Amino acid sequence: MTVEVSSKWVQVQNEDLAIDAYLAMPEASGVYPGVVVIQEIFGVNQHIRDVTEKLAAEGYIAIAPAIYQRQAPGFAVGYGAEDVKQGREYKVKTKAQELLTDIQATIDYLYTLPLVKQSGVGTIGFCFGGHVVYLAATLDRVAATASFYGAQIATWCPGSDQATINYTKDIKGTIYTFFGTEDPLIPNEQNVQIEAELKQHNIDHQVFRYQEATHGFMCDYRDSYSPDVAKDSWKKVLNLFSQKL
Repeated sequence: MTVEVSSKWVQVQNEDLAIDAYLAMPEASGVYPGVVVIQEIFGVNQHIRDVTEKLAAEGYIAIAPAIYQRQAPGFAVGYGAEDVKQGREYKVKTKAQELLTDIQATIDYLYTLPLVKQSGVGTIGFCFGGHVVYLAATLDRVAATASFYGAQIATWCPGSDQATINYTKDIKGTIYTFFGTEDPLIPNEQNVQIEAELKQHNIDHQVFRYQEATHGFMCDYRDSYSPDVAKDSWKKVLNLFSQKL
C-alpha cells in the first residue's frame, strides 16, 4: 500500500560545497529507511524526481543529490541530442572521490532527519548513476544497491586510472545490477565480466538481464522505455530494499 508523499529541494553540505538535492518522504509519522537516488547524465530531472517520489510512496525517505553540482548547478534536461552531448561533457569532468564524498554527505544528511531509520541505506542509480552507485556500494553504510544499466563499469572510472570494476572487492552490502541485452552502450560481455567479478569476491549479488531491452528501459520519458521490464525491475528493487534496509 502506497502512502501520501511530500517533497522539496534541500541542500546537502559537503565541506564548502552546498549540493542541491531533491527530498521526498512519507507524510505519515514514523521511522523509514533512507535511499539515495543517483541521476542519469541528464541531471535531477523529472524522471529522477519521479523515482524519488515513487520510493517515498513505498515507505522510504528518498533523496536525489545533484552529482553535477560542481560542473553545472541546477542542470536538469531532457533526452535530445544536445542534452546527451552536454550531459556527457559534465560526466567526464566528475571524479570518483568527489562523487563518493558527495554521496557520503548525502547519507550523513539523511541521518540528521528524525524520521530516517539509523541503519544501512539503499542506493539506486540509472545510466551514469548506475555506474556511480556501483562505486558507492563500497561505502560503509550502503546496505543495498540497485544499479541500472551502468555503462563503462568494466572499462572506466571517473577521474581514475583504473576501472570501477576493480573496486568490486570493496563492496560491503548487497548489489543488484540490471541490464538490457540490446543496450548499445554496454556490450553483453561486460556485464558477464561484472558478474564474474562479483562472484569471485563473494559479493551478495544478482545480475538481471532483460532480453530485447535497451538502454534507459526504466525511463517512461524515453523512447527506449519498456513497461513490462520496468515493472519487473521495480518489483525486484522493492524486494531488495525490503529485505536489506
